[in-house]
Amino acid sequence: MPALSEDTLWDVRAFVYHHFTETARPPSAEAAAVRFALSNEEAGSVYEELHQRHALFLEPGTHRILMANPFSGVETAFKVRANGRTYFANCAWDSLGIPAALHADAGVEAVCAQSGEQIQLTVTGGEVHAMDALVHFLLPFREWYNDLVFT
Repeated sequence: MPALSEDTLWDVRAFVYHHFTETARPPSAEAAAVRFALSNEEAGSVYEELHQRHALFLEPGTHRILMANPFSGVETAFKVRANGRTYFANCAWDSLGIPAALHADAGVEAVCAQSGEQIQLTVTGGEVHAMDALVHFLLPFREWYNDLVFT
């Protein structure tokens, strides 16, 4: 299989994000293959390369997108309602990243991992309006990719 160009890699990455913004779900590798006239094998290789570059995160052993930060490819405890859709974020930080990425007002619903308490935030005009809530990161950023799902 010939090497894929940097342009193709980044065009597919842009496609992944556009698909998330339009559908609140990740595109399959097969959808990327169709969009870019690639074989399924080539599209899978593009997804793998983007995973290696931390541009997205695949479910282990598959070509299914688990994360394209700040978007989650699976349902999580971090729901973000914006533009008439419900997006899922990977964590508290990403739940604020989705409205920023969309340049949209949003409602955020989350559950405190420590207490189980419901947390609701509103983001309007780029500002967070909330109850007194803090986000705590157990690990420093430099260690996040050691086990991104846990982080």
